Amino acid sequence: MLRKERGIFLYLAINIIGLAIFLLLGWLLSKDKSQINWKEVIIMVIFNLVLAWFLTSFSIGRTIVDVAAAGFNELVDVAYTGIAFALPSMVHVKQMDWFVQVLLPILMIVPLFDILTYIGVLPWIIKWLGRGLSKLTGQPRFESFFAIEMMFLGNTEALAVSSLQLKQMNAKRNLTIAMMSMSCVTASIVGSYTQMMPAEFILTAIPINVINALIVTSMLNPVVVPKEDDQIATMGGSAAAEVGEADESGKKEPFFSFLGDSILGAGRLVLIIAANVIAFVALAALIDKVLGWITPWLSLEHILGIVMFPFAWLMGLPVNDAFQFAQYMGEKLVTNEFVVMGKVTKTIATAAFSDHYRAVLTVFVTSFANFSTIGMIIGAFKGLVDKEKNDVIAANVGYMLISGILVSLLSAAMVGIFVW
Repeated sequence: MLRKERGIFLYLAINIIGLAIFLLLGWLLSKDKSQINWKEVIIMVIFNLVLAWFLTSFSIGRTIVDVAAAGFNELVDVAYTGIAFALPSMVHVKQMDWFVQVLLPILMIVPLFDILTYIGVLPWIIKWLGRGLSKLTGQPRFESFFAIEMMFLGNTEALAVSSLQLKQMNAKRNLTIAMMSMSCVTASIVGSYTQMMPAEFILTAIPINVINALIVTSMLNPVVVPKEDDQIATMGGSAAAEVGEADESGKKEPFFSFLGDSILGAGRLVLIIAANVIAFVALAALIDKVLGWITPWLSLEHILGIVMFPFAWLMGLPVNDAFQFAQYMGEKLVTNEFVVMGKVTKTIATAAFSDHYRAVLTVFVTSFANFSTIGMIIGAFKGLVDKEKNDVIAANVGYMLISGILVSLLSAAMVGIFVW
């Protein structure tokens, strides 16, 4: 027993050191080290650690997470009612296909969140949470507002409804927003995540990621915003119409027209996710086959595992577990979170994964940080800002990827400290 406790203490110490190293990397890679506001960074780090501790180690915090997870599971169960009507032979069977179990509920959940936006509930929540976050962290109002906004709407949707603000801000602040966009998830597909990974860690990762996105961008791309410029522009134009706001003529889109567009959008999202997962898994298999011709032991997973191993080990994992975790990390970055979640969904709740491993893996994959997201963000900005601002973002693709990776590393390390 004493030996086991000593082992946990050693790995805990490595985990804490890892957290410090990830923060150090943020400083080393900063575009302007002299502009970093260390007081605000320290406040945000302490707040996030307390939040991770509260959500994982206190009965009240765990209850909040459990209730939220139960809510998403209930939404998924309701969605199965609609799916069963159309595909009765594929629902509530001994083993539902991944497409039916995970993706089809999106057809109901996305329109639900869009309806909440249309009637003004989500914009009201986002507005006040954003204000509170700005006061707590000392970050500019719009950056805080956007962090909350993308937590509910997703990155490209949040960018679309913020188009007026993006046009008014300078290129450097636009880059901050692009970097933050690498770290979000969309509330409307959280229900899909909770069908594959431990729901309590999925729901813990989401608010932790929000704060860490502010921490990382305030270090990598520090921006001083004068008080007179620290304003939030009113949503306008066609982007606002997409979320139920009045358009330029002052008219709100008819509800059922809006709902029809939302359902079609949800259908496109399902197909996009399915297409990406099928293509990435098949391409990874093709790469493995080609590498296997060179030498039988060589594979994409092994290469990614070697590259990411130091970061995985700094999560406080034994060497064997760290190498496996590193492979999942690398695979998630070059494909997407659904690919990794699909691989471990049948085993993650078993004794094959320790509590610590389960926590850090789940938190790390709960984000959109991957190569394909970069293309989505750059594409979104092309339609929203002028060429000069877009060129700045396109020239900093590396920083966008680093931002997403650092947020995932920080979030996993912070939660991992409190779960053993």
